[in-house]
Amino acid sequence: MLAVIGTIPEKDFPLVAGEVNLQGEGIYIQGKRSAVNRGTTALLASVIKTLSMFGQKRSFAYLVGDIGLGDGSRQLYEHLTKHLSISDFQTIVFHYLQPDTDWCQRIMLTMEEMPKRPTLIADAGFMYAAKMSGQAPKFDLFTPDTGELAFLADEDAPHPFYTRGFILHEDNSIPELISRAYSNDNAAGCLLVKGKKDYIANKEKILSMVDYPTEEAMEAIGGTGDTLTGIVSVLLEETGMDIGDAAFVAARVNRLAGHYARPTPATQVIDIIEHIPRALKEVLGSRLFSRNNVEKVSCKDIS
Repeated sequence: MLAVIGTIPEKDFPLVAGEVNLQGEGIYIQGKRSAVNRGTTALLASVIKTLSMFGQKRSFAYLVGDIGLGDGSRQLYEHLTKHLSISDFQTIVFHYLQPDTDWCQRIMLTMEEMPKRPTLIADAGFMYAAKMSGQAPKFDLFTPDTGELAFLADEDAPHPFYTRGFILHEDNSIPELISRAYSNDNAAGCLLVKGKKDYIANKEKILSMVDYPTEEAMEAIGGTGDTLTGIVSVLLEETGMDIGDAAFVAARVNRLAGHYARPTPATQVIDIIEHIPRALKEVLGSRLFSRNNVEKVSCKDIS
């Protein structure tokens, strides 16, 4: 089973752990509802929509409210150190959490006690925590945007606020930032860099790039990077695809879903999420319904 770990930007949202389902424009977990906008709710909604193409309708999640003060995140960190070791998740996605190097190290030690090592994916705050605590190489996939990649590439920055200005200069191309992140052991086994052009890379090379279809209006819609992380997480959980190929397929699916939504600056991320099944079916076709076929898919097979 796949587990998503993150926070909800609501002060009074309690710590919950359980199966999540999607109804209309909200996610529901243990009787609690949160609207799907950007952040962890968008990621979860995209996970559930993608899972529906594999005959599933729910995902597992650990969630807590945190409005940026870190109190909810610390509560969730502590809960995870007490419960993750006895879980049997195959894929774990760490999302919006207040970066904390000490707690990140504790979480990694806890996961070493799990019966089987899961596939580990990090985005947003926990990706920062993983880099800051020296744990980045233990992850299988990071999904940064260009700004987050710049932080990973800056070997001296102790926090994203302190990323050195020259690192962000436009002359520093994405491939150079990727190389720099890997040379300092600040990247996961694979990177899916989200932007006008999506890059998939490992320590050795750029594996592939996706830049079509392009919808300029999507840049103004919050949460489209979260949906991409959700899609690739399910592909890794359900298909057995190689990480680089799963990232490529996810990037194509996310862009197609945005294209089908005919976005304007007023479009909400839930409108794009609704088109994920259609986009996934177009990209994978009949292979979607056979694990043996899907796991053999290479980015070279996808037009």
